[in-house]
Amino acid sequence: MNFARRSTLILGIATAVALGTAGCSGGLLGGGGSDDTGSTSGGESGPIKLGMVIPISGSSAPTGEYMKNGATMAVDEINKDGGVNGRQLELLVEDEACDAQQSVAAANKVVSNGAVVSVGGYCSGATLPEIPIFQKAGIPMIIPAANSQDLVNQNAKNVFLINGTGKQQSSAALKFMKKQGYKTVAIVDDNTSYSKDINTETKKQIEEDGSIDVVLSTSVTAGESDYSAVVRDIMQAKPDLVYWTGYYQEGGLIINQLTKAGFQGDIMVADGSVDASLVKIAGGADGVYATMTQTPDTIKGAEDWIANYKDKFGSAPGPYSTQSYDAVRLAAEAIKKAGSTDGDAIIKALEGIDGFQMFSGPLKFTPEHTLSSGGFVILQVKDGKFVLADDLAS
Repeated sequence: MNFARRSTLILGIATAVALGTAGCSGGLLGGGGSDDTGSTSGGESGPIKLGMVIPISGSSAPTGEYMKNGATMAVDEINKDGGVNGRQLELLVEDEACDAQQSVAAANKVVSNGAVVSVGGYCSGATLPEIPIFQKAGIPMIIPAANSQDLVNQNAKNVFLINGTGKQQSSAALKFMKKQGYKTVAIVDDNTSYSKDINTETKKQIEEDGSIDVVLSTSVTAGESDYSAVVRDIMQAKPDLVYWTGYYQEGGLIINQLTKAGFQGDIMVADGSVDASLVKIAGGADGVYATMTQTPDTIKGAEDWIANYKDKFGSAPGPYSTQSYDAVRLAAEAIKKAGSTDGDAIIKALEGIDGFQMFSGPLKFTPEHTLSSGGFVILQVKDGKFVLADDLAS
């Protein structure tokens, strides 16, 4: 089944589930009930509940843990400072395991438990079917990590992305490829929404630019352990650069198998592979590049925040911890400006945000509810760690 048909089917199922559950008496607890349009209203007492649907199990669980911790830090800081509009925040975390079917159940659970804003979203393929569920419930979605263009293309008024989009990531990838002088590139995805989106968009931009040849554009099946077939195809194509646009589990295996096959070109991965797990799975990945919005240790002035994170959780923060921290802060700011937990009022407040300071810089959303600048940089693995290699400023 092609992706467009699969996305339509997933969204159809999710919509049906949302319609079937939103009318139940327990469908919108804590947010007050719903009016005829499905938006939450009333219930302006007790804790303000934020839903966070992220991978807690499965291969992406380490990133989910970073995200939960970042969000928890923000909740604790805001509550210590008096909360929002005189009320405390409460974080409702549910596991989607980067699985579309499980994400539908998880999203419905946070809705039924009274969430008024969603601050989750890592795997785009799992986040996509959540949109009609939260939309029907009148719940704004501030998405800290998932960034497939398919999320933007839903044109859902309740969806706001605070990570750069796949299109912006592809532009950053092309800019770096040209700076490095690559003449040929192979692009490999894992057939998920996020990954295929970047492959398709990068290939399109490269072909429009005309200075680089795409000698291979292909997909693999996520969850396998043997990628010898695609390794063989890459070796035959002999590209200057391999751009892997999937997640780190498969990315680490492909890098490992390419290295063993004697591949001499460069390798670059997209943001879904930026994690210490990639290096471990690859058996070492020094020299590998990555397109990525900045991680905590590449952000100037984040030293105190990192120290606080380490004190609280006993380990260093990882990818998307800062974005999740900012997602909660942004939700709190919008609720404060709205003066209520009504979904439409919060959406209007989010659309009016201008200059709210986040780790990525001052925030102002585009009409499509995306960042005006993607903020992508190039990282590189050195001594087993991702470090800043090129800020793409010039």
